Amino acid sequence: MSPPSRGLRVLMTTDAVGGVWVFATALARELCRRGDRVTLVTLGPRPQDHQLAAIRDVAGLDLEITDLALEWMDPDGHDFSRALEHLATIEGRLRPDVVHLNGYREACGDWTAPVLVSAHSCVRSWWRACRGGEPSEPRWHRYIANVAAGLDRADAWIAPTSAFRDTVQALYAPRRRGGVILNGIDFAPTTVTKEPFILAAGRLWDEAKNLAALAAIASELDWPVRVAGPLQSVDGARAHERGIGRIEPLGPLPRSQLLEQMRRAAVFAAPALYEPFGLTVLEAAAAGCALVLSDIASFRELWAGAAIMVDPLNNRAIRNALRSLCRDASLRDAFRLASARRAARYPLAAMAEAYRATYAGTCERAPSLQWASEFDPAEARA
Repeated sequence: MSPPSRGLRVLMTTDAVGGVWVFATALARELCRRGDRVTLVTLGPRPQDHQLAAIRDVAGLDLEITDLALEWMDPDGHDFSRALEHLATIEGRLRPDVVHLNGYREACGDWTAPVLVSAHSCVRSWWRACRGGEPSEPRWHRYIANVAAGLDRADAWIAPTSAFRDTVQALYAPRRRGGVILNGIDFAPTTVTKEPFILAAGRLWDEAKNLAALAAIASELDWPVRVAGPLQSVDGARAHERGIGRIEPLGPLPRSQLLEQMRRAAVFAAPALYEPFGLTVLEAAAAGCALVLSDIASFRELWAGAAIMVDPLNNRAIRNALRSLCRDASLRDAFRLASARRAARYPLAAMAEAYRATYAGTCERAPSLQWASEFDPAEARA
């Protein structure tokens, strides 16, 4: 399916908690650059000022900030009905060509436009990867049922890797098989002189990031380990001080400052137990960092041959890999070059074109579609 040559009106949900904001705002900017009009609707905590500044002057991009709960922060579904009513009101006012949801349960709404769901992560797959088995609390049963229902109701759903698509397919068995669109970023090779430190990024309290493994070995490494990310979650959970160890916590950084740290760092480490894609890894690779990554399916799919892969449960293996890069400049330079070359395979433009083509195909399959007046659906079939 070819992308439409004239602009679409896209209603897209997002949140400001983590990587979904980076994904959604980057995609929205790129769609607007191609002549589409995008309205971003936030769920969950309000975006911070530095997040808003990055999209303030994008022509064709509108933002609506709500106080609606994110589904993983509201597993019991207390805010579910209100969210559907609020989003239906927004759709009725905007009359978009397509609704792009960066969550699951909202696909259960009574939408007029066709609905595409992007599957970024889910609590059930997180739980299996980090804790084993299934969550036992009834509130997560409700969450899982809503995810399954949303995937079933969506006209199409997309995952950022084949590995995560297959995981979602196995866990929820949606009636439509999901597609895969690799995440992408603007790629600008770095020319900044690298400094002798190891960088990691993520929420220190999130078991999935497995940053405690870095804290446990930091004192055994030749270089300091700096970690960018919040110590405390939005619901108040806090990383234990003993889990921080000898690392240097940088705290939550504005995106521009995080990218600057990546440009300076010689090595980037991500020993994650669970990572459906890993945008920070892609950004670090584009910044010329040598990568040490956990040997999990999604990272193998994206980075095999361009990173040192280690067992995330083996602290000694993580330590040895990082020591090797710190001590061997030739090895470090080889992996820096390999990671930058691999990152060039995942450009933002390709992601945007793939989503535009998916929008067009989804719209053609939806019998209730009402196109915006400036878009000719015949051109999507060309």
